[in-house]
Amino acid sequence: MRIYFTFFLVLILLAIAFVFGSQNEQIISLNYMVAKVDLSVATAVSLFTIIGMSIGVLLTLLWCLIRKGKKALAKNRSTED
Repeated sequence: MRIYFTFFLVLILLAIAFVFGSQNEQIISLNYMVAKVDLSVATAVSLFTIIGMSIGVLLTLLWCLIRKGKKALAKNRSTED
């Protein structure tokens, strides 16, 4: 049940982000270390939303893998004793 609630919440937040972005047709200039690019607000919102979600998913997966590894290590140590 929790996963459905989380999925629903993520979909609502994505919809809000994309609606906000589509209502703003202005061009913004992004300066980053090696280049400069002109994007519409809609493109920037979409880009940063996708980047943020990707980082969140990767960190969550990493955290789950570390947790499973610690459990497996603890299990192996307890069987050796």
